Amino acid sequence: MGKNKAKDETLGVFGLVALIIGSTIGTGVFTTAVNMAADGVHTGAVLIGWAVAGIGMFMLMMVFFDLNKVKPQLTNGIYSYASECFGHFVGLNSAWGYWLSAVICNVAFITLLFSTLGYFIPVFSESSMAGLIGGSVMIWAITGLVLKGVKDAAFVNIITTISKLIPLFMFIVIIPMMGKFDMGLFIDNFWGDEGESVLDQVMSTTSYTVWSFIGVEGAVVLSARARKPGDVGRASMIGFIGLLSIYLLVAVLSMGIVPYETMKDLPNPGMAYLLEAAVGPCGAKLVNIGVILSGTGAYLGWTIIAAECPYTAAQQGVFTKAFAKCNRNGAPTVSLIASGAIVQALLIMTLVAEKAYELFVAMGSSMIMVPYLLSAVYYMKLSMGKERSLVASGTNITGARIFAFLGTVYGIWMLYAGGLDFFLLTAILYVPAIPV
Repeated sequence: MGKNKAKDETLGVFGLVALIIGSTIGTGVFTTAVNMAADGVHTGAVLIGWAVAGIGMFMLMMVFFDLNKVKPQLTNGIYSYASECFGHFVGLNSAWGYWLSAVICNVAFITLLFSTLGYFIPVFSESSMAGLIGGSVMIWAITGLVLKGVKDAAFVNIITTISKLIPLFMFIVIIPMMGKFDMGLFIDNFWGDEGESVLDQVMSTTSYTVWSFIGVEGAVVLSARARKPGDVGRASMIGFIGLLSIYLLVAVLSMGIVPYETMKDLPNPGMAYLLEAAVGPCGAKLVNIGVILSGTGAYLGWTIIAAECPYTAAQQGVFTKAFAKCNRNGAPTVSLIASGAIVQALLIMTLVAEKAYELFVAMGSSMIMVPYLLSAVYYMKLSMGKERSLVASGTNITGARIFAFLGTVYGIWMLYAGGLDFFLLTAILYVPAIPV
């Protein structure tokens, strides 16, 4: 029976590709184009920003893919690479940053979810307090659900994956088929007004592009699920190209529907209002329903991820042992409650914060940049030192060095382009890690 079950749970190339795309695409794809426009980013800079992110994130994806093959014993999250390379204190900070990033992702999901619900239930768009109350109920309801031992969200994942892919493909197909893409709008003011720095515009895309790819580090660690070892590499390549193609198509089409001046003032989720402008109210309803279902599923999934992070870190000895405590259902009690409490505290900020969703996107992206960079640096150390395990795994040393070097360069670029002042501000969030 055990053998049959293992066989049933293995995935071929198509299944692995679906897993990569489904687990990486979140709510960002529905908002990024409009958010970039609101930050003063024009068409040319958007395309450059996605190209930079595509190359950089591909390098990081290959870093994680190779590290999983070279160091299979390091199974406790990407922060274990930082601990292995720099010691426990840096590992602690990497784990802390990854945990807070996961928690902040949940705050962003809730913020967008209730903002989107405002399209159908006006009270959520008219009152921040209504969103806070609704979000608070959602936080503790899902925390309670996971405390009861909900670990397998396979059915929910299927529903949410379909919910987000249908509006995306409708958007990608309908806009050109109905002749709603205007090349004149697309090329109008391509680089922005005279005096606007293209480099500054490209830098402004970084938080949003990183946000869109968060999760790819987990999606490529697929060796145990693959039917054949060679399927993992092929699926990773196809899945990543698929992801980048979807993001680029959405970005390009979005910039040819309405004038830039109109686009930058659209509310979130921007795709809903772009599709509404193209095909009418039914377009907005379709996208908004997709965002609500996708956001709910994403919140459940990332609640489990957020709790697992301090739980596994505590088992490793990186966090205090309290985080490793489980209830009789096997759920990490302290980790779940602590994660929920942080989400609750940050959600209260939405009462006073302007553009709360954009703020949490920037914070979540900034927090995860450090674990990403430290992982790339660790792989560069291995590849430059001709680590025995690297040679034994059959990894191409030259390729490993290229991935590690460019992944490290992109990691540094992420920190710089995301804004050093903002990074120093989020660095304050690392201080509470010390007593932990």
